[in-house]
Amino acid sequence: MALVTRTYVQFGGTFLSFTGWILSCVTTYVPLWKNLNLDLNELENWTMGLWQTCVVQEEGGMQCKDFDSFLALSSELRISRILMFISNASGMLGLVISSPGLECVKFGAGNQELKNRLLLLGGIMLWTSGLSALVPVSWVAYDTVQEFWDESIPDIVPRWEFGEALFMGWFGGFFLILGGSLLAFSYCFTSSDSTSISYKPTKQQEQCLSVNFKYPDLTI
Repeated sequence: MALVTRTYVQFGGTFLSFTGWILSCVTTYVPLWKNLNLDLNELENWTMGLWQTCVVQEEGGMQCKDFDSFLALSSELRISRILMFISNASGMLGLVISSPGLECVKFGAGNQELKNRLLLLGGIMLWTSGLSALVPVSWVAYDTVQEFWDESIPDIVPRWEFGEALFMGWFGGFFLILGGSLLAFSYCFTSSDSTSISYKPTKQQEQCLSVNFKYPDLTI
């Protein structure tokens, strides 16, 4: 029973971690961190990401322009890029490290302690990935709210709003943390099936069993 529960926990943790890592990677590269709707021209919408700014027109499609220089970016975008890279790299490492520790993988089948340590280390890496994804999206969301409600900016000036990438980043970060927690938590499970005790009868006991088998009515 413990082995079945451990397997289900590991499967759920791996699925959530992989889903969160995919969302984190998509969040890093899509230009949908912020949206800007112009009241003067409702047919034109602006979007911004970590790498470029795009304008979406109903008649002309989407046109994007990359940021000129990394050093010319604001500290918010620079740090967000670095943290998202850390999130993507640590998430991939966490998945790779924890995979050999899964019960369904035959690697290290004779060394349960090694498999448990790989699960624990992979869970910690996935935790790091999730936190690294949550920090930049929450920071950008906070700055967006501060600018939106800034009374010093005239009302006629358009305000940036939340983009779809922020929500993907939040979900991805939470999935990574939850998946890493499940994988690390499975380290605490002890499988009675994997720690079975082997019994080898002695030579004298083998002789007694052989005699009893040949002469069942004989008492020794």
